Amino acid sequence: MKSRCEHLFEGNSRNETPLKNIYTELYITAGETEGVCNEHEVLQIETASRTCTSEDTPVNCNNLFKPLPGQNRITVMTKGITGIGKTVTVQKFILDWAEGKANQHLDFIFLLPFQELNLFKKQSSLHSLLCGFYHELGDIEDANTIASCQVLFIFDGLEESRFALDFKQNETLFDIAEEAPIDVLLTNLIKGNLSPRARLWITSRPAAANQISRKNITKMTEVRGFNDLQEEYFRKRFCLDAKLANRCISHIKTTGSLNIMCHIPVFCWITATVLWEKFRDDCKEIPKTLSEMYTHFVLIQTNLKNQKYHNIEETDVRRILKSDKEIILKLAKLAFEHLKKSNFIFYEKDLRVWH
Repeated sequence: MKSRCEHLFEGNSRNETPLKNIYTELYITAGETEGVCNEHEVLQIETASRTCTSEDTPVNCNNLFKPLPGQNRITVMTKGITGIGKTVTVQKFILDWAEGKANQHLDFIFLLPFQELNLFKKQSSLHSLLCGFYHELGDIEDANTIASCQVLFIFDGLEESRFALDFKQNETLFDIAEEAPIDVLLTNLIKGNLSPRARLWITSRPAAANQISRKNITKMTEVRGFNDLQEEYFRKRFCLDAKLANRCISHIKTTGSLNIMCHIPVFCWITATVLWEKFRDDCKEIPKTLSEMYTHFVLIQTNLKNQKYHNIEETDVRRILKSDKEIILKLAKLAFEHLKKSNFIFYEKDLRVWH
């Protein structure tokens, strides 16, 4: 688990960044933001950034699963918009546990991303499912051994789930060695029928969180992004060049839309990637709008693709657009068609349709 969580993969597999070097504390609160439009994430982060008040209850994620007297089971739902840092928060939580820094009362932590769970098509027992993710568990012959331990199941990315999660109609299951469809295993885990002593952590985009009834949730939390700590992010990102970090921070602060969006960690990464290249090359025109930032980011990624697969490095924007016009338009078509269907997750087979 430690080796799985100690690096972030940014852009491509060659860019492995140690999590410790770049992790910036996120603002996490108990409860959830009310009255925010779930369909427009720019408006959502703008509203959230303006509504951080003294009435908010900040939460340290390492304290989410500390046992309380008489509380045998804890199920936490953590909501947050795309790119706000839910998965990285989970990663940091696991890394701290694996390094012995926090939550040592937990014997096992099992990370089960919905994106990977979707690939399991056959019926399975809970024990077999865990062995499919963690082959080391195959040495444990008695499935109940795990059930008797202090276990945390982390289900990351509920919005990616392709399961019906029918809590009313799914059969009831108590035996972790009994085989059933994955959907049935999940609903029985969440309801507390399977492994009733286990702790559960579910992360989700806001629009998908309603798939699970509040009666099955012990704590509701929300990742709100950077609470004016994006400066720290850029200083860590450009730790070897303080002047460049200051230029990035100054540029963002003078540009309203960028300043709002930089509460989102993934947008900070996009911004850092673009500004580093622009300032490095002493460009006179620096992106000031979201559209300009995304456009330059696509060009950078296209150039990386050409370097990786064709050993070609091109700096002329017009040549990049000309040589890769067809694939960029196909990706745009893919994005547009899926957006019309409110489909925010797609797979390799979807890419092949437009290839």
